[in-house]
Amino acid sequence: MARPTNKKDLIELAEINYQKLWSLIDKLNEQKRLEDFKGASLNRNIRDVLYHLHIWHKMTLEWNKASKDNLKPSIPAEGYTWRTLPDLNKKIQKDGMAFSLREAQDLFANSHLEILKTIRDYSDESLFQKKVFKWTGSTSAGAYFVSSTSSHYDWALEFLKRKLKD
Repeated sequence: MARPTNKKDLIELAEINYQKLWSLIDKLNEQKRLEDFKGASLNRNIRDVLYHLHIWHKMTLEWNKASKDNLKPSIPAEGYTWRTLPDLNKKIQKDGMAFSLREAQDLFANSHLEILKTIRDYSDESLFQKKVFKWTGSTSAGAYFVSSTSSHYDWALEFLKRKLKD
């Protein structure tokens, strides 16, 4: 399916890619789920990947909430810019080490539901019309939600397939 351009397709593709991700993880035995990947990568195991997805959900939800409260959110996060994204992702990975795989799975599952609920609260027009909200700059809220759900899940799925082959 192409990159979503309406609410229905966004929710559908987010759910499809979410289910594909869980399906891949569910096929693994417990040992394989817990072990670190071979080779160097920032995300060293499944927990890291799921925690990363969770935090990007939470950041997107915070940007959305700040905008609704008429505040200008720090995007991508306080003290970071899009140019320093690698540093932010390193911080996310480091922070995620405090959680078990089970905790990361629960956090990800819950934030997935939360972000889908937020997407459903938008009208189709306000979700995909550009320059409607201050926090989205010259793009649409939908573009941010696509990036933090369906597209990010696709990245995670491809990353895990590659790493689990090794």
